Amino acid sequence: MNLNPNSVPRLAIVIPCYNETEVFPFCLREMGEYLNDMIRRNLVRAESYILFVDDGSRDDTWQQISAAAKEHSFVRGLKLSCNKGHQAALLAGLANATQADAIVSIDADLQDDINAIGKMVQSYMAGHEVVYGVRASRQTDTAFKRTTAELFYRMMTVMGVKQVFNHADFRLLSQRACAALLEYHERNIYIRGLVPLVGFPAEEVYYDRKERMAGVSKYPLRKMLALAMEGITSMTVSPLRLITFVGAAIGAISVLLFLGIMAYWVLKGCVSGWAFVIVALFAATGIQMLSLGIVGEYVGKIYLETKERPRYHIEEKEGFPAGNPSVPA
Repeated sequence: MNLNPNSVPRLAIVIPCYNETEVFPFCLREMGEYLNDMIRRNLVRAESYILFVDDGSRDDTWQQISAAAKEHSFVRGLKLSCNKGHQAALLAGLANATQADAIVSIDADLQDDINAIGKMVQSYMAGHEVVYGVRASRQTDTAFKRTTAELFYRMMTVMGVKQVFNHADFRLLSQRACAALLEYHERNIYIRGLVPLVGFPAEEVYYDRKERMAGVSKYPLRKMLALAMEGITSMTVSPLRLITFVGAAIGAISVLLFLGIMAYWVLKGCVSGWAFVIVALFAATGIQMLSLGIVGEYVGKIYLETKERPRYHIEEKEGFPAGNPSVPA
C-alpha cells in the first residue's frame, strides 16, 4: 500500500448504479477517458480503475457492466444480490475497492463534474485524506428541491450533526480514511454524516453540477424523504430531546391556563368555552401521536441494529484480480 500521500496514488473510482441502462454507456466513456487522461498526466498510476456497483438493477445494467469489465482492464464490476439502496451499494463499493491508495465515489448520472476528481487527487497529494466535492450553487435544481435541500442541511446543523453544506456523496477518501469509515458497523447508514466523524485532514473542492446526461433520477421525493429521515435518526437524538422540551412547555402552559381559569371562576363565578377545550384536546392528542411516532422510529432503528443483519450480499464479481475475496458486509 502506498502510504505516502505526496506520491502518485493508485485511484479507485466507485460508482453505484441502479437501473442505469441508458446512462451507463455515457458514464463508461466519459469516466474511462478522464481516467486515462489522469494516467497520461501522471496524476494517478496506471493500475487505477473504475468499480461499478450494481444495486440489484431490474434492467440490463449488470450485463453492460460485466461486458465492460471483460473488454477494459480498468473496469471492475460488483453485483449485489438485490436492491439495498444507494448508501449500502456505495458502502459495498468502498469495502471492495482494494489495491488503491485513494478512493473517489461519484454517481453514474455524471451530474457531478468529473473534472473535480483531478483537483481531489491533487488535494490528496498535498496531504488531505478526505476531500469533499461541494456544489458551488444549486441553480440546476428546481426551486422546491433547492429550498428543501438547504433547509435540511441547516436543520441537521442545528441538531448538532457534522455535515458539509451542499455535499452529497462525491468525495475522495484515502485508504486509511476509508478503512476508518468501514469500522462504523451500524445498519442505518448515512455516509455523508459519518465521514466527518472519521476525522483526518480534510479539504473541500467546489464544482458546478450539470444536468443528467440520460435516464431519470433514481432519487424521487419519496427516497429523498427516506434518506433525510435516515440521516436524522441515525446521527442525532435531538428529536427525542425536542419531545421533552415540548412536553415541558405544554405542561407549563397547562398550569398557566389552570391558574387563569381558577382566577376567572373566582371573579366571574362561571367558566365557559367548550370550543377552546376541544381545540386544546385535539392539539394535545396530535402532539402525543407525533411524539409516539418519533420514539417509535428510534425504537425501530434499535430493533434493526440488534438483528445485526448483513448490509448487502454480493452475487457476482467481474474484472477483479484472481484471489481477491469479497469483503463482508
